Amino acid sequence: MKLWIDTDPGVDDALALLMVFAAPGIDVVGLGIVGGNVGVRACTGNALKLLDIVERDVPVFPGAHEPLLPPKAYDAGHVHGRDGFGDVGFRPSRRVAESTHAALALIEASCRHAGELVLLTLGPLTNLALALRIDPTIGDRLRGWVCMGGAVTARGNTEFLTSEFNIAFDADAAAICFARRPRATVVDWEAVERHGVPLAEFESWLDAETASAHFYRAISRKTRAFYRRIGKAHFTPADALATTVLLQPDAVREGVARRLAVETGGALTHGQTVVDWRERGGGAANANIVMDVDIDLHRRRIRSALGLS
Repeated sequence: MKLWIDTDPGVDDALALLMVFAAPGIDVVGLGIVGGNVGVRACTGNALKLLDIVERDVPVFPGAHEPLLPPKAYDAGHVHGRDGFGDVGFRPSRRVAESTHAALALIEASCRHAGELVLLTLGPLTNLALALRIDPTIGDRLRGWVCMGGAVTARGNTEFLTSEFNIAFDADAAAICFARRPRATVVDWEAVERHGVPLAEFESWLDAETASAHFYRAISRKTRAFYRRIGKAHFTPADALATTVLLQPDAVREGVARRLAVETGGALTHGQTVVDWRERGGGAANANIVMDVDIDLHRRRIRSALGLS
C-alpha cells in the first residue's frame, strides 16, 4: 500500500504512526503535518522524533499553521502536553523537514502514485482542503481516504458540544473536503469511545521492555493522568482506531454509507458532522461511517505497535 498520512502529532497520532510502521507491506510516501493538537512547529518536531524511534526515513512536510478562517476551537495541549508529546523534554531530532508545503506535496504524490495512493487523515483537514482548492481533481487519483473525525450523532468532545476536535478545529476545511471528495471512510469519536482498552490493562502493555513501549509510556503519561482526573476508565486513542480500519479493513464489522456534511455557521454546533441518516436529502453517499470494529483485532494492532506479540 502506498500511504500518505496527514497528522498533528499528538499522543494518539504517535500510537497510530507506530501501528503503521509496525505493519508489513506499507510504503509511507510522506507525512504531511498540520497544526491541531499543538502548533505545526511542535508537531513537525514530534514527527521527526518518532521517525528516530522507529528508525525509518520518510519525508516530513510541514503544512498549515492555522485554520482557513480565524480559529474558533482550542488546541489540545492540556491533554497531550504543550509540546504534544507529554512535555517529556526529548532531545530534538537531527532530521530536517522538507521545504515543500504539505498540500503541494500531497498533490505531487497523488500524481506520482495515481490510483495507488491511500490517504489517512489524523488531524484537522486544513492541508487536504488547501490541496483540493489548488487541484480539485486530487480525489479522483486517490485509491481511498480514511478519516478520523466527526461525531455522527452529535456526542462531541469539544467546547462545541456536538462536535469532534479534528473537524471543529477547522470546520471550513472539513466542509470543503466532504463536499469535494466522493467518499471517505469515517472513524468518528463515538466509535472511538465504543472501542477503548481498559486503562489499567493498557498501562500493563506499556511495561514491555521495547523501544516503542518505553517511548509511548513516556509521552502518554500526561494523557493517562488526564484520563484519571476526569474519571475515564478506558484508554481511547482515536487515531489508533482509524489506523486499524486502514490496515485491516476486515476488522470493520458494521459500516453505514450516508451523506455527511459539516456545519460551519452554528453558534452552538460549529463543526458538527451532520449525517443524512434517513436519506432524505438526495445525492450519493460520500461517507462510509464505521460503526463497529473487531476489538480483538484492534487490540492486536496496538500491541504489535508496542512491540508485543
